[in-house]
Amino acid sequence: MSESKPRGVRPPAKEARKVPMRDFSQSLPMALLRAREAVMRQFRPNLRAHGLTEQQWRILRALAAVDAIEVTELARVAFLLGPSLSRILRDLEARGLVQREVDARDMRRGVLSISTKGLKLIAQVAPNSEAIYATIARRYGARKLAALHKMLGELEQSIGGGGETDAGGDD
Repeated sequence: MSESKPRGVRPPAKEARKVPMRDFSQSLPMALLRAREAVMRQFRPNLRAHGLTEQQWRILRALAAVDAIEVTELARVAFLLGPSLSRILRDLEARGLVQREVDARDMRRGVLSISTKGLKLIAQVAPNSEAIYATIARRYGARKLAALHKMLGELEQSIGGGGETDAGGDD
């Protein structure tokens, strides 16, 4: 029996393929993903040390900013798809970090809030998180970081951001 190449795998091209679009290295979604990954590499060890994933932390941070929030609104502000959010919330509820109640005005809707235990966890994570922010600001430059935040906000506003809840992106 002879060995065959896996289906769909081709040997590397000798010349770069010409495609009718910008070079992959100039892809804005990819540049943003690379920058996000570089930033998150700084934060992940701190989150892991406290038994948190990036998505769990995102949810806790979003909940800490409000008294209570409806589940679909939390999915929107945390940029998570509904099925992912449901799975993550089950874990956070089991750990006693979030609380779910029925909306008094509409019994079909669930309203979430962060628990006292969740706030205590944020207080434990926060000092290292703020130290990481300070390191990033020192290495990149505080003014440049503030300008980057401003420019990213302007980019989001100019192209009508905020509608999608899938954190990935391709171009």
